[in-house]
Amino acid sequence: QARLVESGGGSVQAGGSLTLSCTASGFILGNKCLGWFRQAPGKEREGVAGFVIEGGATYYKKSVKGRFTISRDIAKNTLYLQMNDLKPEDTAMYYCATDNIYGGSCLIDNEYNTWGQGTQVTVSS
Repeated sequence: QARLVESGGGSVQAGGSLTLSCTASGFILGNKCLGWFRQAPGKEREGVAGFVIEGGATYYKKSVKGRFTISRDIAKNTLYLQMNDLKPEDTAMYYCATDNIYGGSCLIDNEYNTWGQGTQVTVSS
């Protein structure tokens, strides 16, 4: 059973919006970072949005800055990614991640130890 359960993916037209959710099961979302990553066919996985647990600082890939927002609901043990003004280049499988002991920008994928199974986001023109 996956420890991080994701939902909210789907297919939208360019300019549309989606909100992704990632709920932890069996543990509390914690350590230094939480993050959202994505991987498109033929491309490497890239950091999209990072959340620093201590202090709540956020970091974003430049191409999504101003369009995407990462947030956490402590009571629900859930991480969110609000995506607005979606573009075709945002099409990818999106993954949430936790258990990062390094901190920093929270956008380095190999610094995370626990991952969700992914949810597909498809944006058409």
